[in-house]
Amino acid sequence: MLTMLFPIGDDNSDRHIRPYVTYALIAINVFIFIFLQRPSDAFTYGYAVIPAEILSGQDFPSPGRAPGSNTVIPQAPGPQPIQLTILSAMFMHGGWAHLGGNMLYLWIFGDNVEDAMGHFKYLVFYLLCGVLATGAHIFASLSAGGLNLFIPSLGASGAIAGVLGGYLMLYPTKRVMVLMGFLGIFAVPAVIVIGLWIATQIFSGVGSIALTQQTRESGGGVAYFAHIGGAIAGLVLVWLFRNPRIQRRAQERYNFGSSGRY
Repeated sequence: MLTMLFPIGDDNSDRHIRPYVTYALIAINVFIFIFLQRPSDAFTYGYAVIPAEILSGQDFPSPGRAPGSNTVIPQAPGPQPIQLTILSAMFMHGGWAHLGGNMLYLWIFGDNVEDAMGHFKYLVFYLLCGVLATGAHIFASLSAGGLNLFIPSLGASGAIAGVLGGYLMLYPTKRVMVLMGFLGIFAVPAVIVIGLWIATQIFSGVGSIALTQQTRESGGGVAYFAHIGGAIAGLVLVWLFRNPRIQRRAQERYNFGSSGRY
């Protein structure tokens, strides 16, 4: 989720409700990583999304070689029906940095989107963006020749990309505090921070289509098209899930209090 503009916070003075759902989502992600993934690789391999499993409806319970690759893909038994991995993978991560980066973005941007939607609608929005992001990843894997159909995919990035898309539509002018390398901390409009992130994902996603043989053999990488799909879902769905009255009140508070800030 990281870019050259590293977000570290935003202004929450206009927030109307406590973001209990955002807090719960962060807690669940951390719990699953520490208590389910860390003790057992089998859980990670079994409950991550494998596009070929989703498309076929069949669980691949043991390691195997992906077609056209010499790499053995580690796999383990998953839930039934296997399509449930679309939800389970949304709360799993590949390492501490992956978890930390995603949860930081969710912490910064999720509370404001939850504020504009309300708790229940925000939860549905988050999960739906994650599902659509996985769909975009599966479609991209299928279109790229099928190799990535057998590579496990996991992470909250797709759902959080939807949150970023929603935030961009709801609060384009809100100032986000970002760390710019050794230059220091600056307040930058959300449209620049999130817009640059989306542009980076699109550029990286297009570049990832032309996989080198080395990348094919390694059998891994970032699911950029899940990020792109999630962001597009958030950009579109936010208009169905937002509460115009709450958002308008929040925007009025923000406009009233922003004079002289930063």
